[in-house]
Amino acid sequence: MITPPAGLLSVVATPIGRLDDITLRAIEVLRGADRVVAEDTRRTRALLSHLGISGKPLEAVEAHADDARIGRVVARLVEGEKVALVTDAGSPAVSDPGAALVRAAVAAGVRVEPVPGPSAVTAALSVAAFGGAGFRFFGFLPRSGGARRDALERVCATEEPAVLFEAPSRMAESLNELAALQPERPVVVARELTKLHEEIVRGTLAEVAAEPREWIGEITVVLGPHAAVTEAPSDEAIEARIDAELGRGAHAREAADRVAAWSGLARREIYARVVARRTRG
Repeated sequence: MITPPAGLLSVVATPIGRLDDITLRAIEVLRGADRVVAEDTRRTRALLSHLGISGKPLEAVEAHADDARIGRVVARLVEGEKVALVTDAGSPAVSDPGAALVRAAVAAGVRVEPVPGPSAVTAALSVAAFGGAGFRFFGFLPRSGGARRDALERVCATEEPAVLFEAPSRMAESLNELAALQPERPVVVARELTKLHEEIVRGTLAEVAAEPREWIGEITVVLGPHAAVTEAPSDEAIEARIDAELGRGAHAREAADRVAAWSGLARREIYARVVARRTRG
């Protein structure tokens, strides 16, 4: 019988804003760990200092950490170390680089335990008040290209609440793109949750996108539920919508994305109709 490695990887959720939101168990695990692995060692060192934990070996496994660095951590786990994995805020391995280390530890037979705690996803959902039995989490949208178009299409096709993360520099662009596809869909933007400048913005996508402002801080977006298209629009309605999008100066692919999301029809089919419509003038 093969004896499993004696080490332990604890996946520890840390505060998303207020440092006193950390759980008692998380403090205990961090104090008892032989090593702490973090996304950003500067932020984690500040947290450990706040908790009165000093002299703890601390190393980074950031987004671009190579296999060799991850392998060194796994080797210590196999040798019997207790390692605590943390991210900048919230739960590790969710829209952050920690997942690679967790996968490698599991593959090596190391025991992995979750230490739950603060979460921007559930915090935002709790104040969004959209109800329902479920939601879909999309994390950060791809920045550009076909991957972004596909992601936006999936978001719009999701009938239950959809949760997104977004960077401040891309927030206005994402709101405008979503508003162009589903202007009347309700949205709640939770900014700087649990921090001094916490803000909850509510409205439709069209209303929030139209508000002139600079987005700053950590942002979680919750789109409300919406009814699925039960009956495809008529050919005349589709042609009219295509004409309207082209009349606003939209490129063929952009027009196809918007009309496909509105109609519930396949984007490829709509794109062919957009191209044909442009050809006819």
